[in-house]
Parts: sequence; structure tokens; C-alpha cells
Amino acid sequence: MEDGFNVGARLRQLRKEKGLSQRELAKRAKVTNSSISLIEQNSVSPSVSSLKKILDALPVSISTFFAGEEASHPRPFYKASELTEIGDGLLSWRLVAARRPDRRMSILHERYPPGADSGEDMLEHDGEEGGVVISGQIEITVNGEVEVLSQGDGYYFDSRLPHRFRNVGDEECVIVSANTPPSFSDGGEELHHG
Repeated sequence: MEDGFNVGARLRQLRKEKGLSQRELAKRAKVTNSSISLIEQNSVSPSVSSLKKILDALPVSISTFFAGEEASHPRPFYKASELTEIGDGLLSWRLVAARRPDRRMSILHERYPPGADSGEDMLEHDGEEGGVVISGQIEITVNGEVEVLSQGDGYYFDSRLPHRFRNVGDEECVIVSANTPPSFSDGGEELHHG
């Protein structure tokens, strides 16, 4: 996660704001009590799909979870070190302008190590998404269609179709993607692919 971002403390804070016990949140999110406890103690780093399930149970969007204060005049430029890491410790998804108010799209710099995927469950959410493979290979499944894309290849699809991303190659896959509406700030409806 982003340097200095305390996932456990943030989850505890939001859970308490909603007046939920660890047990009640676990029940709503359909995860074990110990999962919530371990995440709040920062003993484990949750997968993106696990964190998504927990945040949906609050409900809180990924963007709200990671948000801090953006300057009153949003900046047009962001250095690599300023992108917000929202991946799960294995996958790296770095969101451009995560704290920008009223953001209408999500732009991600994604890294999938060999064998990594967006989760067992197919994802479905409102909007559209697309991207270009910068390096490596990625297997993308969209509504039952499967394709392996390589450097320079792109994709674009309706995000309501069930989809999944998986690195089937033997080197890291890097993708730059965009989706709209920005699924990281739509009240927790669904995460971008993942």
C-alpha cells in the first residue's frame, strides 16, 4: 500500500464511524472475524477483492477509503511517487489523482507479476474500461471470450460484462488503463478490474 497509509487504522476508523463491531462487519462482508482483526492490526495485507468485499459491507468506496485532502486547486501533474497505491501487495495498481474532487474517470498504472490475477470471481460493474499493454502479457476474459494481449495491444469493453485479468506470462505485465465512471469513487458499487 502507499507509503505512510495505514490500512488497518483506516478500516478501524471507518468501522467505528459506522458503529459496527468486527464481528458484525465480518458477517456483512462474508469474511471471517479474524480477517477483519488481522487487517486492522496490519498483520495481513488484504487482497483487492477482499478489501472490496469489506468496504462494500460498510459501504465505502475504494476512493473514499484511500482519500486524504486534495489541495483546493487540483494539480494537473502527478509524479510517479504521488500516485496512490490501491493494489493488494501482489498486484500494483497506482491511481492517478486519487484525491481529486469530482474525478470523472480513473487512470491506473497497473503491474501484474507472473501468475497474478484480479481474483477468482469475475468482476462486473457499471461503465466502460480500456487500456494498453506496455510490457509483458495479460490474459483477459470478457463475457466468456478469452484473449492474451502483448505489448502494444489494447482492450476496451463494457464493464457490466463479467471480466477477469490474469498474467499468464513469465514476466511482469504492465498496463495503463482508464475507466469511467471512476469506479473507485462511485460509493463502493464495484472496483475497476479487481
